[in-house]
Amino acid sequence: MAPRPERAVLRERYDRRRAQVVLGAARVFARSGYDQTSVPELADALGMAAGALYHYFGGKEELLIAICDQLMEPLLVQARALLAAGGPPAERLRALLRVWVAHVIEHRDHMLVFQQERHVIERGEQWAGVRENRKRFERLLDGALREAREARVTRLADDRLLLSALLGMVNHTAQWHRPRGRLSAEEIADGYAELVLKE
Repeated sequence: MAPRPERAVLRERYDRRRAQVVLGAARVFARSGYDQTSVPELADALGMAAGALYHYFGGKEELLIAICDQLMEPLLVQARALLAAGGPPAERLRALLRVWVAHVIEHRDHMLVFQQERHVIERGEQWAGVRENRKRFERLLDGALREAREARVTRLADDRLLLSALLGMVNHTAQWHRPRGRLSAEEIADGYAELVLKE
């Protein structure tokens, strides 16, 4: 793998091309499967030589980590900014769900790959960063959910059960959502919000 260039112009081009490779790999892996796609097959699908792929990544696993990072890191940034802005707890939760659902839909291929390879991600030191980002988002969501429910004086016997249900619903959206479907991302998010905030 080539080192990241030091010059700003070259570094920007390198980062942009690397991000495009990640995006393309997510699409290929979502369609064909991570384990079922060899590096030569991936390179061919991306319209590049296998050697060019190794210019950006040391191997397939490193590319898979980058797919997970490209899925989680922007979502974390958006979620933190949104929750830091303040406002009524129920509205903050609704806004977080809108951002999250839109992100899952926009990064459908990434989410499908993440779900397919979750068994791999759950162990191994190389996956520690991916696991930690997922936990950070879950903690943000858990806090927003608790605040919203407490403000409405509604409780579920087990708040962890509600958090798990919400994680499952939103993440599973990637499985069934179609771009020209009946509901927009915002309508889906608002529907999920109503389910968890219903008195």
